[in-house]
Amino acid sequence: MSRKILPGSMSPQGATFDGEGTNFAIYSEHATRVELCLFNRGDPSVEKERIILPEMNAHVWHGYLPGVKPGQLYGYRVHGPYEPTRGARFNPNKLLIDPYARALRGVVDWKAPVFGYKLGEDDTTFDDRDSSWGVPKGVVIDPSFDWEGDRAPAVRWKDTIIYETHVKGLTMKHPGVPEKLRGTYAGLASEAAIAQLLDLGVTAVELLPIHSFLDDNYLLEKGLRNYWGYNTINFFAPDARYASAGDDGGQVAEFKEMVTQLHAAGLEVILDVVYNHTAEGNQLGPTLSLKGIDNKRYYRVVEEQPRYYMDYTGTGNSLNARTPQTLKLVMDSLRYWVLEMHVDGFRFDLASALARELHEVDRLSAFFDIIHQDPVISSVKLIAEPWDVGEGGYQVGNFPVLWTEWNGRFRDTVRAYWRGDAGTIAELGYRLTGSSDLYGDDGRHPSASINFVIAHDGFTLNDLVSYNEKHNEANGENNRDGENHNLSYNFGVEGPTTDPEIIRQREKQKRNFLATLFLSQGVPMIAAGDEMGRTQRGNNNAYCQDNEISWVSWELSAADQELLEFTRRVAALRHEHPVFRRRHFFQGRKIRGSELEDIRWLRPDGREMEDEEWNSDVRAFGILLGGDAMMEWDERGARVLDDTFLILFNANPGAMKFTLPRARPNYNWQLVLTTSDPSLAEGSWILRGAEKWVAEGRSLTVFRRLDFE
Repeated sequence: MSRKILPGSMSPQGATFDGEGTNFAIYSEHATRVELCLFNRGDPSVEKERIILPEMNAHVWHGYLPGVKPGQLYGYRVHGPYEPTRGARFNPNKLLIDPYARALRGVVDWKAPVFGYKLGEDDTTFDDRDSSWGVPKGVVIDPSFDWEGDRAPAVRWKDTIIYETHVKGLTMKHPGVPEKLRGTYAGLASEAAIAQLLDLGVTAVELLPIHSFLDDNYLLEKGLRNYWGYNTINFFAPDARYASAGDDGGQVAEFKEMVTQLHAAGLEVILDVVYNHTAEGNQLGPTLSLKGIDNKRYYRVVEEQPRYYMDYTGTGNSLNARTPQTLKLVMDSLRYWVLEMHVDGFRFDLASALARELHEVDRLSAFFDIIHQDPVISSVKLIAEPWDVGEGGYQVGNFPVLWTEWNGRFRDTVRAYWRGDAGTIAELGYRLTGSSDLYGDDGRHPSASINFVIAHDGFTLNDLVSYNEKHNEANGENNRDGENHNLSYNFGVEGPTTDPEIIRQREKQKRNFLATLFLSQGVPMIAAGDEMGRTQRGNNNAYCQDNEISWVSWELSAADQELLEFTRRVAALRHEHPVFRRRHFFQGRKIRGSELEDIRWLRPDGREMEDEEWNSDVRAFGILLGGDAMMEWDERGARVLDDTFLILFNANPGAMKFTLPRARPNYNWQLVLTTSDPSLAEGSWILRGAEKWVAEGRSLTVFRRLDFE
């Protein structure tokens, strides 16, 4: 016999415990009845009660159950028309996950009848079998938590260095992390992991998706997992697979504790979020949540054939961010992660998909309008992956103010230059100086450019210089997945080698990429493990490799240790000198009333580059950064001044002789670092103006100007 349920409230949506009972609220515009199902905590497959929600206001069905406490498991059955050809896929035989559930217990059992239609038949058929035993259940949680005075580090964009990492992969093999905590939120918050991050000099961790997600059945059948996590099934619940506390609600507190510890160390937490699609796929996918709650309101369907889905993501469906409820779902989720979970920002996967009004990407879409005016979300770090797979989806440089963007053109140009491609200098000049051609005309600054050479999706830095062909055989798709770029960085030998000269050249090329990344204007992002030679054995699409292919190895060779020390060194150089992280774009001219210049582009002979040389085959040049010409002020109103630096680039295979810029007799040039020999200490070479420096082939060298009175 069902217990008495009170009317409750339509807001907030989800399951909200108030100390005496729990309010349940769920949106469905086209449902005819909604049933709340309560499950046995000891055996989640046992449905104890099924209660009809008594009230519906503004399409929100709601009810209040006195005595229902944290730990209660629940789900929904939503009644309505089953007319797939009209886009309606209600099937009350399928238990549905609350889109607002704060925690989930269990995983999808693909042996259960989780499909709304008869599997193996047409998707317009109707399956009347109960799926509840194979569907994750929502968990009523106690939201209280002692934040111990937690304060956001609030690192300025220009001072930010992002470390893109995976919660599990970073610590699974870390010897300093207690074994029971490895691969978890608690492991990432451990002293050993935090010390490693601080020692490297990063200021923010950008976590690959931690919203609850599914392992696809076809991967499980091959003994693989969805390691990256871009297969979201709930936008509120932290995935319990990363919780040492298990999946009974403790994953929420463990995530909060992780944030607390990272904040205490001065590290920000940025979440990679996937609001463009869900794990329910297309018309042949399972019915697990939104599809059975109100399919047409939550997903983009083909207007003339609503049985089918618009797919701008390559995953089968696209979230319908044009509808008020879907926008509310996304915004409520974002606010929850900021206000309740204390995260510092978001990186939006395939963000162009969220900006589509009809089919075109609209930079002034409702999604951007709402975020821009929201006092909570507009105040945190917002990063767009500015493309999707649909027509017109490549939108680098076109996102509005408040947004930063993964700068794919930085990645492509820097790779092309160090590969030795001709005709790259003109574009490289923009990329090194903050990409003013992309971000300089709309009120944004160099920090709008998130610069990267390597991200999670592709070769690691080590593999970029070691392989010319992808080796994705372990993915079980006969090496057909992933892209083959013919990068030609491997110096004539594919994969690992014992040839000392090839090893030396590869190590130098890694340093070239890292130095270029850290010394460019904009915000650098490094992928976890690249600072110490992590390899995926040539796999450039390791999305399904939850094993040692993807996990960071902490057993370092001498070369790995040397690379790590170099990365720390160049990151420290960036932190110590504001000339490498300017707030404003270079003016490229002398400062009024003085001979000071903020930037000068030099030929190897020490003279300024001529206009015609920008589109030539030049592969060697220098940049003079005038630290004494910075027209910027700090928060106290004091002018920011810095040393003047000279960076010499040589992407030629052979050595180039550079003439150091002439200066007054009391100016010398002090070597800071060179990628050709990382063992050279700062100051080990001091040269006078007009003296020569021989830059080894494929190398980058940094000098600092010394002023002697």
